[in-house]
This record gives sequence, C-alpha cells and structure tokens, in this order.
Amino acid sequence: TQFATIDELKQGMNSVRVVGLEKTAVVHWRIGDASGRQVVMEIVDGKAHFYENAVGVLTNAPGFEWHMANLNNYVNLYPGDAPAQMLGEVRLTPLGGSSAMLGLPGDFTPPSRFVRAAFMRNTAPQRATALDTVLESFHLLNNFDVPIALENPANKSLPSATQWTSSIDLTHRKVYYKTAYNSSIRCIDLSTIDFAKVAYQSHPLDVVQSESIENIEVS
Repeated sequence: TQFATIDELKQGMNSVRVVGLEKTAVVHWRIGDASGRQVVMEIVDGKAHFYENAVGVLTNAPGFEWHMANLNNYVNLYPGDAPAQMLGEVRLTPLGGSSAMLGLPGDFTPPSRFVRAAFMRNTAPQRATALDTVLESFHLLNNFDVPIALENPANKSLPSATQWTSSIDLTHRKVYYKTAYNSSIRCIDLSTIDFAKVAYQSHPLDVVQSESIENIEVS
C-alpha cells in the first residue's frame, strides 16, 4: 500500500495488522512526507502510536516520548561560545570554539545519539536547494558512524558497524546513500521508476567494495 501523506498513513494503519511484534521491544519509525511534516510511529503491543516529531530526529530505545523528555537535561547547551565565568576569584574562560556545546554527549548509546542529533540538526544552516540540503545532511550523519567492533570487540566484521548512510529528498523522490566500503554518494531517482511495471528486485549496495581515490598531481 502506498500513502502520499502522513494523514493517509495514519488512517491506513487502522486496517493493517502488524504480526510478530507483540512480544518485542518498542519498534519505531521516523516518517515524513513532501510537506516537511514528520512523525514517529511506534509499535507497542502490536498497536501503532503516532507522535509529531518537531525535533526531526529518532534513535533506538527507549521510546520517543522518553527521548523528548531527556532533552530537558541539556537545557544549558546552545550554539556558539559560552561567556567567561567567575569561580570565586578565579576567571574561567572557554578553551576553543563551540564552548556553549560543552557537555554534548559523544558516545554511541541511543539517548546520547538522540541528543547529539537533535542539537546538530536544529542548529544546522537551512540550505537553498534540495541537493545542498542532502549534502548538509551527510555532513551531520558522518558524526554517527559506528566503527567496526566498537559495539562488540569480539566481532571484527562489518555488521557491528554502520553499514550504510542514506538521505532522502521527499520532494523530488530521490534516495541518496553511501556505504562503509564506498563513501561516494549515489542516487536512485524513484520518479523514473514505473512501480506498476517494474518487478520487485534487490541489488548489492556496492557492486565493488572499493573506494575511489582521486590522485592529485603537483608539479
């Protein structure tokens, strides 16, 4: 079933039976439409719950409402530089730029990633074109790449790391992505596909798992 808007999706979910999720942890999706509206859909006990997503980010457990409440623990963070402070007779001054973000969590737990993504996304500049916005989103998403074996030191294979990163232009129906093996950004233009005629198919994300290196000659 295809839905053009979030409201259509919410209505359609009334007739969709979700199987196999009744006994699992909370499962959630970030959903957006071409208008720019975003919601979070969480499946709890087999039922769909929707939350308006004004902050525009989503990570794993706990649930979305918990993450939104947790943002209040970082009310002291803001973009730019923090002013100097006096501690008794000692003057404390920032060490370098972006000092007002001091305390922004940098680990890879879902709560920390949510806070970091929320501040990065909502302080990022608004770009003039869709492509510029996509490129800006990749700059932000680079901060969330999980290196191989960081989560599971005993597993040196890729599944424990970030396997791919994607950005979707909903207005022009284009999917952009890059992978752990090839950081070149590739694009799938969905508007050129006739889904009524094209059969379901799957392809590897990388035809060749290799980075393209541009050699710069200096003479």
